[in-house]
Amino acid sequence: MNKVSPILVAQITDTHLFASESHKMQGMPTIQSLEAVVDRLKDLRNELDLLLLTGDLAGDGNPQSYDNLQTLLNPLQIPTYWLPGNHDCAIAMSDILNMGMVSRRKSFNRGGWNFILLDSALPGCVHGYLTGKTLDWLDSELKLLGDAPTLVALHHPPFSVNSAWLDSSTLKNPEEFFAVLDRHPQVKLVLFGHIHQEFQRQRHQVHYLGSPSTGLQFRAKTPTLMIDSKYPGFRLLKLYPNGMWETAVERVPYFQPLELAAKVS
Repeated sequence: MNKVSPILVAQITDTHLFASESHKMQGMPTIQSLEAVVDRLKDLRNELDLLLLTGDLAGDGNPQSYDNLQTLLNPLQIPTYWLPGNHDCAIAMSDILNMGMVSRRKSFNRGGWNFILLDSALPGCVHGYLTGKTLDWLDSELKLLGDAPTLVALHHPPFSVNSAWLDSSTLKNPEEFFAVLDRHPQVKLVLFGHIHQEFQRQRHQVHYLGSPSTGLQFRAKTPTLMIDSKYPGFRLLKLYPNGMWETAVERVPYFQPLELAAKVS
């Protein structure tokens, strides 16, 4: 009998951990909200095949922040892969996030799917950009890996999300990115973070998915930064070897401090 069982992937993004565990992001204790998400992932541990961490894992780029992350993830014992965001320090990440089940590999295969993780972060910039070297590597990996269904991940969205303040910091060269993807019909999904909210769009045959943060949520379709009262969350993806997929966003009931509620009104 052919193996048709899918794999289950959790996308974790924009954890914004800090060196000091008491540090808050706009009133949100990000380590506590991530702990709540990790507790939920523990419930799913026997079903989950891998975790994808799509950037802004630290809020300060401090090595201690990645130590804190590694400590939180270790008990899960789930294969974990990551890419950097604009708040991250890629060098510190590479040094620290490579122990136990956490890997710094950027191209791998699981359950009949290929996964390719891209670095869209530019040092000192909030917006994203894929360098020519990165795009060439993506193209060569897609050629090398062949026809198996493929998921590509990066931190910055390649589309505007109808929020003026966020749209100034999206991927600055999406057309170059799309040009590569258009040559490789095996690409089914593109995942990203950065926007701290749920987002879905289709371009040609590729579906682009943005996911909520494990901490602070940004309200959708606002001209300036507004905090949303929605719970922290993550995305689950069920990937079938034939290229079919299902996805859902799950939110974790985490009590948000009252000072956040004041910012929403």
